[in-house]
Amino acid sequence: MHQIVTYVSEPMSVDSSRRWWVLATVVAAQLMFGVDAFIVNVAIPTIAAELHASAAEIEAVIAIYLIAYATLVVTGGRLGDIYGTRNVFVAGVAGFSLASLWCGLAQSGPELIVARLAQGATAALMVPQVLATLHLLFADSARARAFGIYGIVLGLSGAAGFLLGGVLVTLDLAGLGWRAVFFVSVPFGIVIIAAALRIMPTVPHRAGTRLDIPGAVVLFAGLLCLIGPLLFGHDVHWSPWVWLVMAGGAVIIAAFVRLERVIARGGGMPLIDLALLTDAAFMRGLVAVFFFFFANLSFYLIMTMFMQNALHIPPLQAGLVFMPAALTFVVASRHSGARARHRGTLVLIEGCALQIVGLAAIAVTAALVEAPSAPSLALVLMVFGYGQGLVMAPLSSAVLSTVKPASAGAGSGIYGTTAQIGNAAGVAAIGAVFFAIEAAGSARLALHAACALFGLSIIICAAFLSWMRRAA
Repeated sequence: MHQIVTYVSEPMSVDSSRRWWVLATVVAAQLMFGVDAFIVNVAIPTIAAELHASAAEIEAVIAIYLIAYATLVVTGGRLGDIYGTRNVFVAGVAGFSLASLWCGLAQSGPELIVARLAQGATAALMVPQVLATLHLLFADSARARAFGIYGIVLGLSGAAGFLLGGVLVTLDLAGLGWRAVFFVSVPFGIVIIAAALRIMPTVPHRAGTRLDIPGAVVLFAGLLCLIGPLLFGHDVHWSPWVWLVMAGGAVIIAAFVRLERVIARGGGMPLIDLALLTDAAFMRGLVAVFFFFFANLSFYLIMTMFMQNALHIPPLQAGLVFMPAALTFVVASRHSGARARHRGTLVLIEGCALQIVGLAAIAVTAALVEAPSAPSLALVLMVFGYGQGLVMAPLSSAVLSTVKPASAGAGSGIYGTTAQIGNAAGVAAIGAVFFAIEAAGSARLALHAACALFGLSIIICAAFLSWMRRAA
């Protein structure tokens, strides 16, 4: 599913008799963002057919959104400290709503990609303010309840996205088709903005906070060069320039680290806390995070494409197939926190093992059954969903456990960035393999290859979780 961990402000006491309404307002924005991450998956085959978009363009529609969000989310958190949480939140929701409108009006694959880039960038303004507001308003005994509500909404956003996407594409409201999955964010955004302006408290700015614009720009360029060629390599027959651009991306990422050190020596505030890069357990945890999310959104993209294109399951039924998995994900998330407190990272490793069992069941079902039904796929997916929930809920706590309290915000920012980079890289890399094999004429073999890559990624995640446990 999806998890958001971002840079947050330090907790402080804010007097507000309407704080539960404020909670409802900011959590609604979080829900809108979470739903949008999954609602697109169900509509992707329809979008591809109507816009005549290539497989690379379809992957880019998902990946560019994540890359933009990942590189700007820490900057979004800092902007909230500089200009005020409410101001940046409202600006982010307004920008996200306008970008959603643009997505719905897009007339070509490239235009939709650019609009999704704008969506991801504006989400990076909006989402960090959600956790910051919760920290500001709930510093008392109600804190656990408030964050519990936030966690439930976060977990249910996947189920809501799958269901809403299937319903909107199937109903074809006013002949809008897939465009409705983007337009639906606009009225919700307007309501959220009106509520925020009316009830959200004005918070004092945080003194001494500065932006690292050069760092954000260089990181975005490096990730785009590193991941972008994976999206379009198949379309250009893996020309030598594809590998040259990727090599250039690796050089830019290395230069980004050096740039951050220069900024720190000059008395600036680098995008990342360089001291965290010397924490062995934290760095191993980040590798585990990357590979866990590498097999996250890409899994749902591949399953959606296989169900709708190969099995010809309609969008609404395809959305419903994911519902049991999404609900078992939520159940597992609620159980895993308490279990992790007693058994530590062993619970996460068990969750990885369950995911692999779920993947094996999917592969066997696809191999033995000529045309698996939607209900049978839903039952098999429940195993994967439960395993994923066991890992995702306590993963951030486990990875950040060695980070000093003073660096918690910076560590959360790096965690969130790594997670979304993993999501984007998985969509690009595993998607490239799937679409290449599918184009050769075997959707079933493409699914098996993708499942093997998902399994390998989760095994690497489990290995680094075990290594992190020994280093801690």
